[in-house]
Amino acid sequence: MLRNAMEPWHLVVLLVVCLLVFGSKKLPDMARSLGKSARILKSEAKAMRADDQVTPGAPAHPVAPGEVTPR
Repeated sequence: MLRNAMEPWHLVVLLVVCLLVFGSKKLPDMARSLGKSARILKSEAKAMRADDQVTPGAPAHPVAPGEVTPR
């Protein structure tokens, strides 16, 4: 039923509709902000994976000498 769902002319129609709705001046700004959001999401996901890989039983954040740890 959904064989060949996205054909090249579908993308052309989508681009034309986006151009008509948002205008040619706002599209580069929208693409830039979308790229920035994707980079932030990627870095946050990488940080979460790094936090998950911390050895169990070890403190997640190192404690400085003389610092009181919350319980």
